Amino acid sequence: MDIRPIRTDADHKHALVRIEELWDVAEGTPEYDELEVLATLVHAYEERNLPIDPPDPIEAIKFRMDQMGLTRKDLEPYIGSRARVSEILRRKRRLSLPMIRRLHKGLGIPSDVLIASSR
Repeated sequence: MDIRPIRTDADHKHALVRIEELWDVAEGTPEYDELEVLATLVHAYEERNLPIDPPDPIEAIKFRMDQMGLTRKDLEPYIGSRARVSEILRRKRRLSLPMIRRLHKGLGIPSDVLIASSR
């Protein structure tokens, strides 16, 4: 097992290729240990160098609407009037704390996603 830190994109690509080669190895083998160590190193490299931006709150609402087959009218209990729903979805008005709480509780959208500022 020749494992080194992942410092460059080339190191990262090499580690991913090796992980793919080891993917189906039996647990408890030296190869499985190598797979676990490589996966940990890749995860650390990706956290540092390839961060994933949090989702946009409005896009998260629209995504949940699509998932649940909801219309704008279905959002009124969580956001307010039809006009208010339109303002929120068109980014003309920000979500208020009570709206965030209702959307989180009623639609299961994570509150930290809803709190993030809209782009």
